Amino acid sequence: MTLDQKIDDVFSIALERIDAQAIPGAALGLITRNGDRSVRIAGFAQIEPEKIKLTASMWFDLASLTKVIFTTQRCLELVDAGQIDLDVPLSHYLPDLRQYDLKAVERQLTVRKLLAHNTSLPAVEPLYTLGQDPETLRAYILQRDWPKGASVYSDINFILLGLLIERVTTIPLREQKLPMGLSFTPPIDQSAATEFCTWRGRIIRGDVHDENAFALGGAAGHAGLFGTIDGVLDHALRILKSETLSPSLMTEMMTPQFNNRTLGWEINHEGWHGGEGHSLKTIGHLGFTGTGLWIDYEGGYAWTLLTNRVHPSRHRETGIMALRRETGRRVASLFKAQ
Repeated sequence: MTLDQKIDDVFSIALERIDAQAIPGAALGLITRNGDRSVRIAGFAQIEPEKIKLTASMWFDLASLTKVIFTTQRCLELVDAGQIDLDVPLSHYLPDLRQYDLKAVERQLTVRKLLAHNTSLPAVEPLYTLGQDPETLRAYILQRDWPKGASVYSDINFILLGLLIERVTTIPLREQKLPMGLSFTPPIDQSAATEFCTWRGRIIRGDVHDENAFALGGAAGHAGLFGTIDGVLDHALRILKSETLSPSLMTEMMTPQFNNRTLGWEINHEGWHGGEGHSLKTIGHLGFTGTGLWIDYEGGYAWTLLTNRVHPSRHRETGIMALRRETGRRVASLFKAQ
């Protein structure tokens, strides 16, 4: 049987969640290192205020997949180009970072530590509630004396990395060149809807769901990237084929740095979101809106499950984590049976 003939069993569990109205729509994509791919689409891009069918060409708000598909990737490209160093303090590239306290902890953070979430910075703060314009908010972020605590998965880490990319490349994030199928400015009428935002007073469609990224102008290091199902699969294929980075940096990207984190990604471990049965050289990441991407580098395959599970509200149980794990388990079984 071909890959396309086997994908239906993997996708059937997502179809069950759509039929149960737990999630509006879903797109599942599988790809192998030799380029074979298979995609399934079902459900709705939007159910409120009107129903719009989901199609294969539609753009999903990738949420925190921005951290790995864009921010991690661009940072490592800059390392390969000799424009930044993983282990040089951030203040070397952002000299105005905490410029009124030259001994501040933030000035000593490195790109490596930020990518691996190995810092004392908080997980998130409602920066959008400050009501500042994007440039003033950037200045605030650079001067903020952040609360310090145990190392946690942190949006703040990647917001700082986004500012670093803008400063080093001199190009705003929304204007950075991206591969086909990835964008910070997708066509609204071809985008899957996310949440009814009480702050913005509307269903969000074609604009970033994350409030802090929106307040920063629509794109940030932690969120703001949109992708089609093929755009996400194409990125996975570039990693499977080791096309994007030097061999040494590819190896480093796959190597655990802190806890279960590599540079940007999370690596396969017991009970993780990618399901059972994959090799130990499997990396993955999730997006809050209901997205995920996983790459089994040793096995030579990758899969992505894109949903708009926060539409029309995040404040309900959708079973998304169980869906991800079971989808991943079935993907592993599919490839083991080949």
